[in-house]
Formats: sequence, C-alpha cells, structure tokens
Amino acid sequence: MTLDLDRIHQFLQGGVHDKVYPGAVWAVGDNQGTRASGAMGVLDPAQPEEPMQPDTVFDVASLTKILAVWSTIGTLVEDGKLELDAPLGDFWPEVNGHPLAAVTALHLLTHSAGVPLRANLRNLYGTDPQYVRDGVLHEALHRPPGEAVEYTDRAALILGYLTEHLSGQSLDVYATKRVWAPLGMSQTRFGPLPTELSLHCAPTEVDDSTGNHLRGTAHDFSARLLSGVCGIAGTFSVLEDLAVFLRYMLKPAKTTESPGFGSDWVKESLQIRTKTMSPPRGLFWHPAPGTAHETEDIWVHYGFTGTGMWVSPANNRWAVLLTNKLYYTRDREPLTRVRNAFRSLAFA
Repeated sequence: MTLDLDRIHQFLQGGVHDKVYPGAVWAVGDNQGTRASGAMGVLDPAQPEEPMQPDTVFDVASLTKILAVWSTIGTLVEDGKLELDAPLGDFWPEVNGHPLAAVTALHLLTHSAGVPLRANLRNLYGTDPQYVRDGVLHEALHRPPGEAVEYTDRAALILGYLTEHLSGQSLDVYATKRVWAPLGMSQTRFGPLPTELSLHCAPTEVDDSTGNHLRGTAHDFSARLLSGVCGIAGTFSVLEDLAVFLRYMLKPAKTTESPGFGSDWVKESLQIRTKTMSPPRGLFWHPAPGTAHETEDIWVHYGFTGTGMWVSPANNRWAVLLTNKLYYTRDREPLTRVRNAFRSLAFA
C-alpha cells in the first residue's frame, strides 16, 4: 500500500484552516491492520491548547446504523433467526395488522420500504418511548414497498426495534455482546457518556436548552429522546475501534469467539440490491460517490456529525475520517468535497 501521506495531511489540515471542522483524525488500512493514520486541528477552538488526538471520542451519528444495526441484523440472518425477504408481519406480532406488516428487512436495509420520511419523533408521537415505538411501527406507509429508494432514519429505527424483538435484548446490550466485545471494541458504546469520558469527546453543536456544545450526549434528537439508544444514532466510538471493525469486514471469520456475522453477510451487503432503482444501494452501505462500482468497489457510510468510513474488499482497503464539523456549520458541501478528496487519496 502506497499512500501520499503529505497530501492527505495537507488536505485535511486545509479543512481545519478553512473552518470546515475544528479537527480531524483519520486512518487507512487493510485486512492486516492500520497502515497510516493522523490527527490535526483542535478538539475545541475555545481551548486551542487542546489538540485533536488519535484517541478522541466521537459522536459517530449515523455510523450507528452500521456499527449497531447492520452488524446485529447480520448476526440474526446468519443465526437463522431472520429471513430478509420475509414480510415483517409474518413473524413480528407488533406490526401484524399494520401497514408495516408488508415490508421486509430487505426493503428497510435498501431504504426502499416506503416508510414515512418524517423523523421528528417528538412532534409526531410525544416523549414517551412506548408511544414513539407504537407510532413508528403502526404508521401508514408513504408509498408501496419496493417502489423507490428514499433515505430515511426510520429504516434504522425500525430495524433496531426488530433486533430487540428477535434477540430479546436491548440494542445496546445485544450490539455489545455479539459484535463490539468479541471484536475488542472496548471504547464503543451508546451515550450519554460518563463525565470522565465526555472530557475526551469531540463537541458537536450548541444545545439550545443549555447554550453549551453537546459533548458526550448524542447530537441526534431522536437518540436523546430515546435515552441515547436507538438504531438511528447515539453511538460513540474512537478511531481504533472503527479500524478494528473495518479490518474484520475485510477478513471475517465466524468462530465461537468472533462477531456473529461473517463473510456471507459482508458479501451479501456489499453489492447492489436495488436493481434499476436510483440511487443504488447495498444493505445500508452504498457505492462511494464518484466511483464506478463495477471497477472500484468502494462502499461508504456517513454520519451527520462529520464522520465517515469506507471499505473495499476488491482493493483490500478501508478508510476512516472523523471530524466534528457540526461545531462550525451544518453546510454539507464543504465536507462533501473533503470526504471525496480523502477517499480518492486513501484508495489511490
């Protein structure tokens, strides 16, 4: 693996200079481990003496969909507890008799289930977690399943509930037991974080209720509403743990001591599953923007707080970029340019 480390560092440092984000950490590796990594910028511009560190804890936002939902659904599939093509109403009493009964896990994983796009749970269902759950699982569909690909957080929320139903455990407990602990991802967990860990956490945007930047508490309002644990967001992690997760994806071996998903689930997920519909999707993963899937085979998932990870079995390579861009702005375009350039350099 040959990487232009100077260009990667200079480019990401440029994002700090241009105030796309206060700081960033990154790593690139293969199925044997991390081959290069770095950190730049500061954790908090209000405290410029505190540099961003390789072990900084990040609110990884929608990477929760991969770390906690995609992975645990994979364990259930490979354990024979879930068939992706089976209508949910056939085995899930909570949705039987409701519109969601006709939807499959495959629909949800490809964002083609037709569930409502609205995600403001508090405004729709109030603050009681059971009312939220009932509302999400019983609401009418936005369109027929399989008709179109439309990204919505609800897909992950529903799949998180499904994991809990089939496993008999809460999502945080099951993800820790079946995925994170076996991989040695000891610094990955749902928030809110204990005070001592929050001190090492990259801040995100201002909490209107306190006037302070969120630090150790999930940025996502749905995760906060549901006590920090849901399929949408709420996971906190560090660069090293994400590197371990992606390295395993390139060399998965299902044993009694490994995570409950293996090469079959990875292979099934990292291929186009939406046929002729656009945009193309795998199972929660999607082809990296600007790549030709047939030749480059680079898959990506992003988090709204400024996180992202890429994996490519064909190239035996993975990459992670963690920033806390929400500290500065919600404008996505500058970070999109950084992400695309970083991916090009990481997979050159």
